[in-house]
Amino acid sequence: MAEVVAVSEMLSLALHSMVLIALKDQEYVSVKEIAAATGASEAHLAKVLQRLTKAGLLRSIRGPKGGFALTKPPEDVTMLDVYEVIEGPVVERKCPTGRPTCPFAACILGGVPERLNREFTDYLRSRTLGDLSFRLKD
Repeated sequence: MAEVVAVSEMLSLALHSMVLIALKDQEYVSVKEIAAATGASEAHLAKVLQRLTKAGLLRSIRGPKGGFALTKPPEDVTMLDVYEVIEGPVVERKCPTGRPTCPFAACILGGVPERLNREFTDYLRSRTLGDLSFRLKD
């Protein structure tokens, strides 16, 4: 069964990693630690974290005590910030197919895709890492 709203594996890893790092309160968190918590491969996760570092959301230190930490307070990083690093800037379109013209006077999908995209974007924009203070599973 197909999902109506899908989140890429890379975005999921980025969001989960950022929350895990935020929960450590400025301690450096290793790739190994994050991989163990998320079940991700360390190699794939390292690529995701490097992209977040290059974008300025994380800083990294090499070595045995190294890892990744946030560059800003969790309250200053939105889920949309993370989304746009991984997926690119959000582009709001009227037509879900991206076509410039439609043969119909009104969208046959009733504008639902546009509404879902707007709600999803608004949700990401309104939530910070500080809002997402989930407890880790024991």
